[in-house]
Amino acid sequence: MPAPRVLFVKLSSLGDVIHHFPAVSDLRARRPDVTIDWAVEEAYAPLVRLHPAVARAIPVGLRDLRRRPLAPGAWGALAAARRALREHPYDWVVDAQGLLKSVAVGRLAVGPLFGYDRRSIRERAAARFYDQGLAVSRRLHAVERNRRLVGAVFGYAPEGPPDYGLAANVAAPAWAPAGRYVVGLHASSRRDKRWPDEHWAALAARLRDEAITVVYPGGSPAERADSARLAAATPGALAAPEMGLPEAAALLANASAVIGVDTGLTHLAVALGTPAVGLYVATEPGLTGLHGAAGVVNLGGRGTTPTVGQVVHALLGGTAGG
Repeated sequence: MPAPRVLFVKLSSLGDVIHHFPAVSDLRARRPDVTIDWAVEEAYAPLVRLHPAVARAIPVGLRDLRRRPLAPGAWGALAAARRALREHPYDWVVDAQGLLKSVAVGRLAVGPLFGYDRRSIRERAAARFYDQGLAVSRRLHAVERNRRLVGAVFGYAPEGPPDYGLAANVAAPAWAPAGRYVVGLHASSRRDKRWPDEHWAALAARLRDEAITVVYPGGSPAERADSARLAAATPGALAAPEMGLPEAAALLANASAVIGVDTGLTHLAVALGTPAVGLYVATEPGLTGLHGAAGVVNLGGRGTTPTVGQVVHALLGGTAGG
């Protein structure tokens, strides 16, 4: 008799994908007999494959199709995703995203579709397309909402701290500093989420006194230009070269700590078990901030910029928590 199968639909963005990892770990612990597949945007499929409980990550190129609607390759990739989603029937299809686009992906698969009910979901119109909608409080952190949704589908109550299930057992990139280093995640799609440049420079100078190098990554060419500018402002700081998601994970996993604005890579650091400090300037960390065990702290909030002193204290002046 074949093993029961579940398909999770959590497409994007990076932070949202990472927030679903603890729900996968919960299910593996409770139902080790279930085969777990995951439909996700192409860019994040390599990350999803790092979770040992995921049997198959199915790339879905909706973003590429939106960028290149006339490209045959984009439509071909979507057709390949449809074939992969229909390769096996599923006992459960769980849309953990709650959007019309994720419902559409879930409906491409063969199996009953579960998701949030109208009061719990992000896009209410999506709720009408589920075979069963489940109530999950919107006041919970995003990680706990994912855990509660999957628990409700499978009939258990999640307990204990979140287990992201990731272990990047790889060495740091060859270009990374040989000694202690801290990764400074300065970039964000929104300018109002960024920490001031002068704060980064002051922090890097303070950490240099402790023989700690600050490494500034950047995803796009513009972000890497910002990284170079920040590194030039403080002798000893380093601008990271262009790198993919697996290499970025290796950089984060081997860091002494990660300091980052409200962006997905900061959440990835938490998932990898690296001590992390979240810098919140334009958003509130209560529902989507860093969420993990010891070694994680959130600073600031909407309209409140964390000070350099607060970050130094979180890194050097005691055990972080949050």
